[in-house]
Amino acid sequence: MSFSQFYPLERHPQTGEPYIGLPPPFNRIIITPPRREDVPRIVTILNENAVKKWLDGMVFPVLEQHAEDWVAQTKERSDLVLRELRVADEDHPQGPFVAVSGCPVSCLRGVHDDGTDVYLGAIEFARCMFPDVRDATARDRIVSRNDSRKTGDPEIVWCIGYYLTVPLHGQGIMSCVLRTLMQKWAVPRMCARQVRAETIMGNWGSIRVLEKLGFRIVDTVRVKKVTSAGESIEGYHVLWWQLMDDVDAGVAEL
Repeated sequence: MSFSQFYPLERHPQTGEPYIGLPPPFNRIIITPPRREDVPRIVTILNENAVKKWLDGMVFPVLEQHAEDWVAQTKERSDLVLRELRVADEDHPQGPFVAVSGCPVSCLRGVHDDGTDVYLGAIEFARCMFPDVRDATARDRIVSRNDSRKTGDPEIVWCIGYYLTVPLHGQGIMSCVLRTLMQKWAVPRMCARQVRAETIMGNWGSIRVLEKLGFRIVDTVRVKKVTSAGESIEGYHVLWWQLMDDVDAGVAEL
């Protein structure tokens, strides 16, 4: 098999999009870039009470314009990574793999027998904004330092966010999604070695997803507030995952 900087991305037989598939028993789910036609499903899922109650920061109710903006911004980031991969393929056709600035796939889709699919949710990796640092000056300094690190720097601190349509909650799907992307992309292709997540206090489902992959609660920020979704919360947990020196062993343990 010939070397490709796009590995382990596969090519969708109908749309031509890059994708990463999940292993059994979830092998009917793939992860692709966003599409304009995802907008109605995004609006529906994000406005479901069991989803939005655990989200903060975005505008609620989510309208089509909000979803369209997210699709456009996410597609732009995906296209940037794909361009990086094309350049790497031209410059290093025999390897080694070149680190890229992000993950080009983010949208979960359930594939039907006829090859069509349905939007199920999303997962994103981004450089961390450290919302738990209360002092604005200190936070700006930390964020600036993190943003200034070059692509592939193992000192970059990444954050993750995700959501899934309600009927699929509690089936282990998101744990499988996160494990797959960490093993196949974030660690080997982004050189991710430090990943954080913030979860609203009481969101034990999300905490279980993260703990299955070795994330641990390292801080609890107690701050009473009303989220952008209108939910009163007591604060949120900060979870942290860090890969040790033995990269192969660490990935295998995910």
